[in-house]
Amino acid sequence: MNRIEPCNQKDYQKLVEIWERSVRASHEFLSEKDIMEMRESLIPKYFKAVSLYVIYDEDTIAGFIGLYDHNIEMLFIDPMYMRKGLGTRLIEFAKSLGAESVDVNEQNPKALAFYQANGFHVVSRDQFDSDGRHFPILHLSL
Repeated sequence: MNRIEPCNQKDYQKLVEIWERSVRASHEFLSEKDIMEMRESLIPKYFKAVSLYVIYDEDTIAGFIGLYDHNIEMLFIDPMYMRKGLGTRLIEFAKSLGAESVDVNEQNPKALAFYQANGFHVVSRDQFDSDGRHFPILHLSL
């Protein structure tokens, strides 16, 4: 059984490791410098800005989701647990809390397809991400 629980700060380092493995497996468009810069901002900037929830496979944290208001701000699954339905479980959980939108990097077609398969559709596009980097963002909504 996969349980979802609020994240404890003691788990932040584990989430950083999951984030990095997940990004390396799915964000081929990022440079090493991009990954390291984002990694350094995870705990002090990104994690503190959202409500974080972890999903377990047995007793192991297999992924996490970050929510703010009605938005899914982040969702990452450890690659060894991908394609096992955990991301969909996190989406269902987020929807039960009122989530109705998510942003996706345009260069990540697998993530776009995942969110579309879970009921989201593209409503707009920005040329840059929220930090001003030239990574186009697609805004999706239910």
